[in-house]
Amino acid sequence: MAKEETPGISKDLQELQRKMSLLIDSVQNNSKVVAFMKSPVGQYLDRHPFVALTLLVFVVVSAVPVGFFLLLVVLTSLAAFVGVMLLEGLVISVGGLSLFCVLCGLGFVSLAMSGAIIVCYVAVSSFISHWCSPRKQQIGIPPVGYR
Repeated sequence: MAKEETPGISKDLQELQRKMSLLIDSVQNNSKVVAFMKSPVGQYLDRHPFVALTLLVFVVVSAVPVGFFLLLVVLTSLAAFVGVMLLEGLVISVGGLSLFCVLCGLGFVSLAMSGAIIVCYVAVSSFISHWCSPRKQQIGIPPVGYR
């Protein structure tokens, strides 16, 4: 069985090697890669493969913390936005409730003042009509303002 698996594995490895070489060729023939390799940084990295490998490992390894940091920034921004909305909603709700209470109180005060004004009006008009009544002139009480 081991001899039967060996030709299949070697064919799979050859197929994998062919796909990898095609991938490498497509990357090396990319116009952006060619332009980068002609730049001074690309030429330096081509002459110093250890530095290129170190830079590649650093970029790959630092992608995870940078990703977490960006996720933290986005989540913090969303939390602040939601917090501001909740706080603004709370402030508006408390302000609206306070305004409602003040307006209800003013309504009751205006009802009481209207009642008092009506009572005063009725009382004053009653006193004036009683004081200036024709009945009083018949008994000899001079009208108001009479000399």
